[in-house]
Amino acid sequence: MNYNLIFFLIFALYFSYAQPANKVCFMITIAIIILTSLISYQAFRDHNLADKLIFQPAAVRDGEWYRLFTYGVLHADFTHLLFNMFTFYLFGSSIEAIFKGYLGAMPGSMAFIMLYIGGLVFSILPTYIKQKDNYYYKGLGASGAVSAVVFAYILINPMSFMGILFIPIMLPAFLFGFIFVFISMYLDKKQVGGINHSAHITGGVFGVILTVVMFLVLNNDNLLLSFIHQIQITSLSQLIRFGF
Repeated sequence: MNYNLIFFLIFALYFSYAQPANKVCFMITIAIIILTSLISYQAFRDHNLADKLIFQPAAVRDGEWYRLFTYGVLHADFTHLLFNMFTFYLFGSSIEAIFKGYLGAMPGSMAFIMLYIGGLVFSILPTYIKQKDNYYYKGLGASGAVSAVVFAYILINPMSFMGILFIPIMLPAFLFGFIFVFISMYLDKKQVGGINHSAHITGGVFGVILTVVMFLVLNNDNLLLSFIHQIQITSLSQLIRFGF
């Protein structure tokens, strides 16, 4: 089993006991999944296409800035693509519906697009700064953008329960998020598995900041206060649950 499968089995969180997404459609989520899947599939077969789109910090430094965006539509293999898009579908459909429902159809759509695309760009910036003179470094995958969406969900629904795929132990989203960040920081320091852990952290931070700003500006909602007020642990059942 390669590192992509190991990581995305962990990162493809499922959620339950959460408010179901309202009836506002989530076509942007579906469109991103289709576009990413089609281009990734084509790049599996066309290595020249992959070379043109993949993140290469030295090439970005030399003017190919578009790679800050296009690397997110590439994936290492089908497993990488499947678990990335599966996670994005779970959380993206919910966040898109919430954004549209609270911010309005058009502002919500624009905010959701900014969340995803901004997550791609901002999540890779630390790597670019660190590796901009490294002609051998390459990166791909949408996990930074997916992290932005997942952490937007955690911010809005901190007491919904999350777990690791196939493992019947669930924790409140806010606790799961903190654990994920600390583990990612540790693994990034150790450079474990060839995974860009810093992109997951940066993407998550970006997702929280953008969501807070958007809801404050467009809807006068303070999501940080809402996040704090929602976190109430009065029994062990609110801290951990077993089963699916």
